[in-house]
Amino acid sequence: PPSPATVICRLFVCGRLMTGEAGGDGASCAQRCVGVIRRGGQARLSGCVCPARFTQPTFLTRKNSSPSIHPSIFHTRISGVQSLSPTWSVNGTPVDFSTDGRRRLSGGNLIIGHPDRTWDAGTYQCIATNSVGTILSSRATLWFAYLEMFKSQTRSAVSVREGQGVVLLCGPPSHSGELTFTWVFNEYPNFIQQDSRRFVSQVTGNLYIAKVEPSDVGNYTCVVINSVTKGKVLSSSTPLVLRTDGAMGEYEPKIEVNFPETVPAAKGSAVMLECFALGNPVPEITWRRANGVPFPSKVKVQKSSAVLEIPDFQQEDAGGYECVAENTRGKNVARGLSVFTAKPQWIQTATDTALAIGEKLLWECKANGKPKPSYSWLRNGETLGGRVQVENGALSIAAVNLSDAAMYQCVAENKHGVLYSSAELLVLGKTLLKARAGTEVVLECRPQAYPQAVTLWKKGNEILILLLPGGTLKIINVTKADGGSYTCMARNQFGTASTTGRLLITEPTRITQGPTNMEIIVGESIVLPCQVTSDPALDVSFSWVFNGQLVDFQQDKTHFERIFAGDLMIRNIQLGHAGKYICIVDTDVESLSAAAVLMVKGPPGPPSAVTVEEITDSTAQLSWMSGRDNYSPIKGYVIQGRTAFTLGWQALDTVPEVIFGNTLTATVVGLNAWVEYEFRVVSSNAVGVGEPSPPSAKTRTEDAVPDTPPTDIGGGGGTQSELVITWEPVPEELQNGDGFGYIIAFRPVGGATWTRAIISTPEVARYVYRNDSIPPFFPFDVKVGAFNKRGEGPFSSITTVFSAEEGEPPSVTPGGVLARSVSASQIEVSWRPLASAPERVLGYEVTYWEDDTKPDTVGKVRVFGNQSSVNISALTGNSQYFLTVSAFNTAGTGPASPSVNATTKKASPAQPPMNVEWTLIGAQLTLHWDPVVAMETESEVTGYQVSTRFRFLSYSRVRTFMTNKTTAELTLPANDDYLIQVRVLSEGGEGAATEPIRIHRLSKSFHPLLNRN
Repeated sequence: PPSPATVICRLFVCGRLMTGEAGGDGASCAQRCVGVIRRGGQARLSGCVCPARFTQPTFLTRKNSSPSIHPSIFHTRISGVQSLSPTWSVNGTPVDFSTDGRRRLSGGNLIIGHPDRTWDAGTYQCIATNSVGTILSSRATLWFAYLEMFKSQTRSAVSVREGQGVVLLCGPPSHSGELTFTWVFNEYPNFIQQDSRRFVSQVTGNLYIAKVEPSDVGNYTCVVINSVTKGKVLSSSTPLVLRTDGAMGEYEPKIEVNFPETVPAAKGSAVMLECFALGNPVPEITWRRANGVPFPSKVKVQKSSAVLEIPDFQQEDAGGYECVAENTRGKNVARGLSVFTAKPQWIQTATDTALAIGEKLLWECKANGKPKPSYSWLRNGETLGGRVQVENGALSIAAVNLSDAAMYQCVAENKHGVLYSSAELLVLGKTLLKARAGTEVVLECRPQAYPQAVTLWKKGNEILILLLPGGTLKIINVTKADGGSYTCMARNQFGTASTTGRLLITEPTRITQGPTNMEIIVGESIVLPCQVTSDPALDVSFSWVFNGQLVDFQQDKTHFERIFAGDLMIRNIQLGHAGKYICIVDTDVESLSAAAVLMVKGPPGPPSAVTVEEITDSTAQLSWMSGRDNYSPIKGYVIQGRTAFTLGWQALDTVPEVIFGNTLTATVVGLNAWVEYEFRVVSSNAVGVGEPSPPSAKTRTEDAVPDTPPTDIGGGGGTQSELVITWEPVPEELQNGDGFGYIIAFRPVGGATWTRAIISTPEVARYVYRNDSIPPFFPFDVKVGAFNKRGEGPFSSITTVFSAEEGEPPSVTPGGVLARSVSASQIEVSWRPLASAPERVLGYEVTYWEDDTKPDTVGKVRVFGNQSSVNISALTGNSQYFLTVSAFNTAGTGPASPSVNATTKKASPAQPPMNVEWTLIGAQLTLHWDPVVAMETESEVTGYQVSTRFRFLSYSRVRTFMTNKTTAELTLPANDDYLIQVRVLSEGGEGAATEPIRIHRLSKSFHPLLNRN
């Protein structure tokens, strides 16, 4: 509804004329106007309580009248004398009325044209702002009721015995809004009549028949109605048929419809509990309270006792409820707990308050509700912080100042509702005014009085008559002599009033050391100074602005820290920290600033547009565009490549060999034929190596004749009259094209003619030549070559391979087998080599497995010759392993020794040292870190290792330092860059290391550097 009309009320109270604006309905208010409340010049009138009167004139500095909000969905009524700027938010996002053509404001009301479920559903809130402050309305939710159609599909018949209970499922379609359910039997509108045997749940929509009778056979249709839209949809029919295998015997009740174990119930709401059971005979439903207390008269039982209704739910209605289903075969009980809930209701709220500077503010707000509400406070619509203390609904400020004047709101909230209460804090004018020498001072005096008061000023006892209109006193180019007490006096026919304040003239504030323009390298730390001299009577505060934004020392405390009064330390500077820094010095009387530009040099930005201009079977010509040099000229480029066969990116050979910074093309050489490559370019400058470019498009080199022969030609063994030849297959990236295979050539040692065999499968790595004429253990010259569809490639060097032996594998077992744990991942195995054996011994094979019951966890390691020990690595920590040793030759492996076992040590702690702090003074570096405590499954800590890597570009020189303490002192070379890491040591080996700490040359620093990693 529109705001009430404004009427003017004139009447005499106690013989004096009173005039003011009053909200009302236009009726005469002369007989009811008995109380006047000043509020920004407006008078609000209330009922007959006591006579009102004007008081003597008083002096105060107060802000304009505060706004208050009475919200409803899409409609809000705002009262406040000063012009208001209402706006709205949806789901926390402000509505932009300039671009939103469907939403508009009308007198503070939000009007939505053509509402849409997708775009307009959500939570709405009105925000009202005037010169006093900002407050928020309660939140309102807009949702759209709808009911979609059932899916058009045939429902399967339900087959039951006579006397059996049955549940017919409704399965309502997608919807929003409360639904009601009914069922149609055979033809519409033949609705099911509910009784003790049949029940339709308004929770699930299902139809329950406690005991099926022959008359129930037919088709059933679920009818769903949206209570909001009144829309109605019908499901497909569900046939109910009787089985022919006889009637169902009697059985005890089975409760199919049950209320939840916990039922939340709001105060004053109507609670409906459903309970229905299947059974033969038809069960009888009764209700009772768990505590045995009888139901009050308001409780109703409906639908043959299947529904218990508790209207106007109150606290005393909470508790346990039981539904009892009983027939001659037995009974069953369903239980649930009804929990009383209530949205918050105010018990105590804050009221508008006026305080002088320095006085303490204490506001309390209290609300009841179930569950107990939580409290928060807003200042001008935003969360509070800083000097304001909030605890259990109470807000306090130890000493208010002018900046505290604002609109405040207490918010009480539980999961059932939110309450907002608003109050204005008015801070009265200063009693002490400070001004800088040489400036202009204006003293205002605006008494509230009717009739209008006459105003004059005094300095001490001296009357001042040089006034501006309205009683304002102006002093130009003030000096120390202008300081002192000033009194403003006001008088009208009803009396006089005065207020006195003191004017203090202060010396100008000066910035003695401000920031200067600097160049710095990424990762370094610097201090920007900001030191001042000021009058002792002034309060001085410092703030910093970076590229137009105020520096938030809490939000970005990783990089920014205020030290030594106004100095700004920037730690671990990044490229994004380049720009203009302004130190702002604020006092009671003035504001000063000093600015500097910080240039941050860093590694180059990534190159771009990497393009393959031309490609052959072994070369690729590339071009690219340079990236940002980040204030340090690019010195050179490196080209990296990646294929499906490499582990990540690898540096490639180029022509020219060294690519200088002014070159944007190069030829990559030494590529493999018929391989798909990606290329990227990395640039570097005097600061370091930059980020790589995005990869080029994948490009395949041309095919060529193979140029790499197979390696590791060997063989031997097998059965009698066999020559076994083995080799290491040529990797796919070296096959140079399609149609790849192997050419195996062999001849008796000293022979002239080669026998050749062709294998067309690239993955095969073994060839067996069988001929009864082959003598046992006879030497052959063997070589293996490669071919593809482009032709034959080179052969490997000639290797001597022996044919199969005529003998047997070794028959003797090695003795003296021992195993010991070396670390969490290694076990050392030793044995006594065989001094003599009937068969030839080529070496020893160690077999190990983790679980004696799981032979599939087997691993094997072979050593050749007379070696007597080997380290088994890549094992699991804190695990038992079983091990055996066997001798072998080309005929096979001999018998295994008896198994021995060893348990690996517990793993080293996975947690690296934390909270590493470092201090660098000159070349002396002091480190401190928190001790690492091993978990139960980890090895005990035995010490720490500090690693120092020197030289920025390569960090090739490494020094390590061991200690069993959590501190370390190192002397670092002057004028160098270094990386430092700390890792834990234990019996299980080396543990995880900290992130690298990068420290740069600090010869230009203003202060000793302190840092935390």
